Order: sequence, then structure tokens, then C-alpha cells
Amino acid sequence: MKVILQQEVKKLGKKGDIIEVSEGYARNYLLVQKLAIPATAINVNTASQKKASEERKAQQAIDEANLLAAQMSKVEVTIPVKIGEGGKLFGSVTSKDIAEALVSQHKVDLDKRKIDLKDGIKGIGTHTVSIKLHPEISAKIQVHIVPKQ
Repeated sequence: MKVILQQEVKKLGKKGDIIEVSEGYARNYLLVQKLAIPATAINVNTASQKKASEERKAQQAIDEANLLAAQMSKVEVTIPVKIGEGGKLFGSVTSKDIAEALVSQHKVDLDKRKIDLKDGIKGIGTHTVSIKLHPEISAKIQVHIVPKQ
């Protein structure tokens, strides 16, 4: 019996997949648990339309991320920090500081979790920081750390 999966089922398939299973397994488990629906012509058509719609949305998200990555590669952020004796920073510059600087200087609202910064910036100068815009797409921006006047 052919069924369309409504959820991911281990060792069977992902949501939206059309698979062939035994009659008993389909009727007694998959359909009862609402893990699948019968693969009628109407249901197959609906499933294919949903899959095409999801693919278009995913492609649109990738295109938007590529556009944003191209714009972000030209962005430079300057962050003034307090400096103690010997040119050492008080603390470090974190991804939160960079996100706030992006908002204030370039009006780019970006989640601090998307800024890929391991330990924070602990010295003055120019640093390259990677920003993850999409699981497949990232951009690099220049962050200038300068002494506060």
C-alpha cells in the first residue's frame, strides 16, 4: 500500500515522502498514529504542491542570504573600548557588542548568535569576523577596535 508520510518515521522516510509499505503496517500503525495518509491522487497532488512550495521558500531564503552576504562583505564596524595600562582591554568585545554596533552604525538588525566569535576579541586593531546568515552561507565583516576617547 502506498502512503504519504506526515512526519519523519525512523528507517522509513521523511515528511512528504511517498513510500510503499505492507497493508497491515499502514492500516494498523501508520494511519492510526496519523504518521501517514493514503496515497490517493488528490493527496499525492497536494503533497507535491506542498513540496514544491517548500523548495521555493528554501530557494528564496538562500537568495536573500546571498544578497545580504554581498552587502555585509562591505560592512566595517568601529567599536570604541576602554583600554588600561599596556594597551589591554577591560574585558573583551563579544558578539553582543558587534550586533549592537551593527544596529547603531549600519541599521542592520542581526541576532548575536549568528556572529561566529569563539572567545571574544581581546586586543585593539582590525579583526575579521564571520557571520552565519544561512546554514550554507556566511559573510565576513571587518571590526575595528579603537581606544575610547
